[in-house]
Amino acid sequence: MKYEAVVVGAGHAGVEAALALARMGHRTLLMTLNIDGVALMACNPAIGGTAKGHLVREVDALGGEMGKCIDDVFLQSRMLNTGKGPAVHSLRAQADKKMYQFRMTRTLLRQENLDLIQAEAAEIITKGGKVTGVKTATGVVYDCAAAVLATGVYLKSRIIIGEYMANEGPSGLTNANPLSDSLKSLGFELRRFKTGTPARVDIKSVDLSKLEPQYGDSKIVPFSFMNDNLEKDQICCYLGYTNAKTHEIIRNNLHRAPMFTGVIEGVGPRYCPSIEDKIVRFADKERHQFFLEPESVFSDEWYVQGMSSSLPEDVQRQFYKTLDGFENVRITRLAYAIEYDCINPTVLKRTLESKDIKGLFFAGQINGSSGYEEAAAQGIIAGINAARMLEDKGEVVLGRADAYIGVLIDDLTTKGTNEPYRMMTSRAEYRLTLRQDNADMRLTKIGLDIGLAEEKRGEKLEKKLKDIETGVLALEKVRFTPDEVNETLLSLGESPVSGRVSGIELMKRQKVTWDILKSIKPDELPDICYQAGEQIEIRLKYEGYLRRQEAQSAEFRRKEAQKLPEDVDYSKIDSLRIEARQKLSAIRPETLGQAARISGVSPGDISVLMVYLEKRKREKTL
Repeated sequence: MKYEAVVVGAGHAGVEAALALARMGHRTLLMTLNIDGVALMACNPAIGGTAKGHLVREVDALGGEMGKCIDDVFLQSRMLNTGKGPAVHSLRAQADKKMYQFRMTRTLLRQENLDLIQAEAAEIITKGGKVTGVKTATGVVYDCAAAVLATGVYLKSRIIIGEYMANEGPSGLTNANPLSDSLKSLGFELRRFKTGTPARVDIKSVDLSKLEPQYGDSKIVPFSFMNDNLEKDQICCYLGYTNAKTHEIIRNNLHRAPMFTGVIEGVGPRYCPSIEDKIVRFADKERHQFFLEPESVFSDEWYVQGMSSSLPEDVQRQFYKTLDGFENVRITRLAYAIEYDCINPTVLKRTLESKDIKGLFFAGQINGSSGYEEAAAQGIIAGINAARMLEDKGEVVLGRADAYIGVLIDDLTTKGTNEPYRMMTSRAEYRLTLRQDNADMRLTKIGLDIGLAEEKRGEKLEKKLKDIETGVLALEKVRFTPDEVNETLLSLGESPVSGRVSGIELMKRQKVTWDILKSIKPDELPDICYQAGEQIEIRLKYEGYLRRQEAQSAEFRRKEAQKLPEDVDYSKIDSLRIEARQKLSAIRPETLGQAARISGVSPGDISVLMVYLEKRKREKTL
């Protein structure tokens, strides 16, 4: 059977990759171990969060599906970090995990050019350094010119609960074994990473009066640019804390904890540690917080965020009962750790294509990342570039100054990772210009140009841009008198004005918003969309900072434009240090800027490279 592309794995990376390929006009096969596991939220049933919300908005701006899906099925929505500047504001929504899967599966089944099947990929078939097909465990070969591997945590995965171990995937699903051996035979270095999940509990057995309610935002902000207003009744979540008794039980059983007995071989995520790891690493802390969050309106199972563990069952049942409100808790699913195979992502181009095998792309946790959002971001880029390769068109590479997706992929492919990689705002050097609120303005044109984003998205963006221009011009013209604004300014904690001031001057004040000024001058300020008002506020309040960062971004892009020839033999550049020669030869950076970000390559090595490139350029012109 013949397809243009085969995507292996229907998690959050595989879904976006397959949809991108199909929507760009390519006959695509999406292969998954179990159709009931499509877009499964095996860990926290939530989308977004700090920095992750940025990724979702960027996936949406390119024409992806994650933002639309979560907008349809969320149970609670909150904007995080609102006490800080707009650069770190991040949207997070609690999902109905059952509805999320149903909604995404339906989208796949209704998508033109896309077939979804339940099958296990066992072998990647290549010829002459190119992908030619994918062979299943049952022996069927699907011919293709492009393959995207988005296998998540299923490659030779192993569930660990204390002394108990089982060769299976998350949530009791089947794991995948032969594909790891196929990748090894193709020359890929495989490593073992580990992640984990907390117990699920029957909410009817928890005394919620002993926990602190956590309500959603009264004004719901959508993830997708295509949605304007979302209104629904939200489910309350709850905050609680561990205590001395919890810690005592865990400490007394560390000799049975797989993390400390050597049973777990894989490297776990630093920024999402298990509860036993927290208690060891932060021994001075008297308590650790956890959140109780719903999994679905169709279930009484709730997720205990912050309490992942791989301790034995009897220990889990003991320490969960020490939590306030959990005295009579019934655990429906035990916490567990899961180990799995992944590759070293430095063997990939920034398109997420293998440097050695044409047409073979990788996306998601197989690249050493963690998180649904990181997976979706890689999935859409892998799918886009697989489509561009099939079309024999130029690649789509997002740089560090273009998107959080660019930071994510550059970190993985240039620096690599020795632990499950998690996106954070601190990783983005240009985060003031890479805000979640302007993802559409940064990336939608790319989605439109490659034929992935729909025309309606472009039309809506045009209206937003026009509204911004109209709003700024109106603010320049309108004047406010002290009698008109001082009462409002004082109520906001802002100092009063002594004479007539322009709307521009007022908008630069921290607590003044477009809506406030519009309410004072309803006839002189135009009706614009709320996204345009938000952009005007940010642009005027942070004008100087934005101008400085945009200049920095421009300088960065200038360095990134200095391409490195593919045929450079770094081992023969004598002036380079030995470590630099080794690292440059292994990673083979595409630009001078990327070379400078490789661990072990010094500024002095970059200077040597610049001299070498100039000399080579002169020799070619002679």
